[in-house]
Amino acid sequence: QVQLVESGGGLVQPGGSLKLSCAASGFPIEYYTIGWFRQAPGKEREGIACISRHDDRTHYADSVTGRFTITRDNVKGEVYLQMNNLRPEDTAVYRCGADDDFSALSLCITRTDDLDAWGQGTRVTVSS
Repeated sequence: QVQLVESGGGLVQPGGSLKLSCAASGFPIEYYTIGWFRQAPGKEREGIACISRHDDRTHYADSVTGRFTITRDNVKGEVYLQMNNLRPEDTAVYRCGADDDFSALSLCITRTDDLDAWGQGTRVTVSS
């Protein structure tokens, strides 16, 4: 069974940090481009950080560039999102998605819901 499971969300003060994890099972993540997406209430889904299957190239949305870092550990089957200098506007449900037909850039900007795998999401709240 192909599955992605996120963890690491929670409540953090502005300026703080969190590290999200996306654990894959049922498929070898090294052959998949993985992305982190977020959706705040009343807003469209935003692809914020993606890492390519071919060469680990990364793409970041302008809103998180310089603050967030995506990495992957193919041995553990996990992808991480290190989030620093968090802002209230980063509050959202964060999900990871995987597909073997996208580059990092194209995965982050895609509007399709039809990816090979999606996680269920983890909530991040940035508030004092």
